[in-house]
Amino acid sequence: MASLVPVDSPSVWTPTDFPDESAWSFELTADDRAALIKYGRGGARADLRRQLNAKASHWAALLNEGPGFVRLRSFPTDSLAEHEIERAYLGLGALLGKPVGQDRDKNVITHIRDERTPAVSGRRYQTNLSQDFHSDSSDLVGLLCLRPAKTGGRSRIVSAHAVYNEMLRREPRLIAVMYGPMPWSRNAEKQAGTAPYFELAPITDVGGRPRIFFIAWYIRQSQEHAEAPRLSDDQLAALALVEQIANDPAFQIEMEFKRGDLQLLNNTTILHAREAYTDHDDASMRRHLLRLWLATETPLANGASMPTAR
Repeated sequence: MASLVPVDSPSVWTPTDFPDESAWSFELTADDRAALIKYGRGGARADLRRQLNAKASHWAALLNEGPGFVRLRSFPTDSLAEHEIERAYLGLGALLGKPVGQDRDKNVITHIRDERTPAVSGRRYQTNLSQDFHSDSSDLVGLLCLRPAKTGGRSRIVSAHAVYNEMLRREPRLIAVMYGPMPWSRNAEKQAGTAPYFELAPITDVGGRPRIFFIAWYIRQSQEHAEAPRLSDDQLAALALVEQIANDPAFQIEMEFKRGDLQLLNNTTILHAREAYTDHDDASMRRHLLRLWLATETPLANGASMPTAR
């Protein structure tokens, strides 16, 4: 464990650092959309790169060296069939990183929607329930909105490093606890012959900075397995403090998904949450997002041990 000092970088922010959305929200131009449509319909990658490479470099700088989040608006979802949208999405994503598998079948795109089945195996993204603050198992995560919910479903994000600094100010001993291993449930990703849990520290230093990998419900669900180590009072208090700080509106930026919105987040510096939502009765109108995971040149702190489904 490195010395416990506050993080001092552009990845530390609160909403007051952004007087408006212009620093992180970008409208795709007609030429951008035309290039994505062309690529989605089978066009050459070189043409897409020629149109978007300079902008993608700017977005990547914001994601990897800046505040860690970007929203792109007006992705041409209305002009493409779903399989064409996926191709265009993967093409844009490849300008920012390498698409990686999200489950045991190595699917690179996951459909985020309410499957109207009981929440099992920890996969809350398949329900309309709220999801508390967490990070995904990749360097970057993209969420492309095909259809918004009837009501609700807003996304909230916080700077993980701002949360870290606030924890350090309030309870430095609990930061030290987060650097120690905790048990995590494997949930749906358990394979034959493996234990139903693994151990992983929620904070690991990478490149001299703390990387917070946080899915509190996976950690708490480990206690359903008799063979998993019992969480201590300090460990439970550390998880609760992360959630308490992250849920303080003074640390949050809120986004409401519209059709064609693409939210991109750096999982090494951002925690995100989703409020519960109410959907349309008509299945063709129900909330539907496409999730994309991207690997960048910066390695993950916790590598292959990370769970791959929520």
